Amino acid sequence: MKKLKLSLSDALAVISGLFIAFILLCAIAPGFVAPYSPTYMNVADLLQAPSLTHLFGTDYFGRDVFSVVVYGSRDSLIIGVASVLTGGIIGGILGALAGFIGGVVDTIFNRFIEILMTIPGILLALAIAAALRPSLFSIVLAISVSSIPQYSRVMRGQVISIKNRPYITVSNSIGTRGAVIFVKHVLLNSWSPFLVMATLGLGSSILVASGLSFLGLGIIKEIPDWGTLLSQGRGYLVVAHWICTFPGLVITAFVLAINIIGDRLRDVIDPK
Repeated sequence: MKKLKLSLSDALAVISGLFIAFILLCAIAPGFVAPYSPTYMNVADLLQAPSLTHLFGTDYFGRDVFSVVVYGSRDSLIIGVASVLTGGIIGGILGALAGFIGGVVDTIFNRFIEILMTIPGILLALAIAAALRPSLFSIVLAISVSSIPQYSRVMRGQVISIKNRPYITVSNSIGTRGAVIFVKHVLLNSWSPFLVMATLGLGSSILVASGLSFLGLGIIKEIPDWGTLLSQGRGYLVVAHWICTFPGLVITAFVLAINIIGDRLRDVIDPK
């Protein structure tokens, strides 16, 4: 029997997949992972360093930081997934339509997207979030709008390359309706790069959401998300750095794992 050999990229993808699965478990069933309630405050354990009792230490309320990170993963993932779905669907459809219709519509749309792309995404998200009342909706809206140009450009370029292929010309010659060609032949054959970009966009969305929460524009809740936890702990960096260190490491590790999976998915879908 041949021995199964894993390359370094395969091993990293497996490890990343397991870590992402663990974070998903934390978001879906935090009670099975967290040893304490995220709202339980023990004044006798204020600002305790990491130990076997408290893996990530405790914060200034005596809460177990590990438990707060576990429960906070839900809002962070909801923001990331909702932002990718909203921005990806809107941007993807608009870019695909502009590329398929072409002409004046494509030119106007392309100029508009270029104007949006001159504004840094984080700055645009920051402006939208600051203009609205801090909430889950405002964070998702801010990140979604800032990500629309990227999805639009990718889908537009993919659709333009597909609509000039021979089978599209044949479909037009036999009288197939434009809507059928667009949905059946164009959209269904242009999802691969979009899927890869959406996977990578999930990590970026969580990173932007954490940044907005860190700046005080996140969700104000009893159980903070990862970015809000970072913001709350920055005043204790000297005396209790673990309040920021461990949530920061979790954010970094999760975004890195998402990027590794996205790169691996790209290699599988498009080996060239």
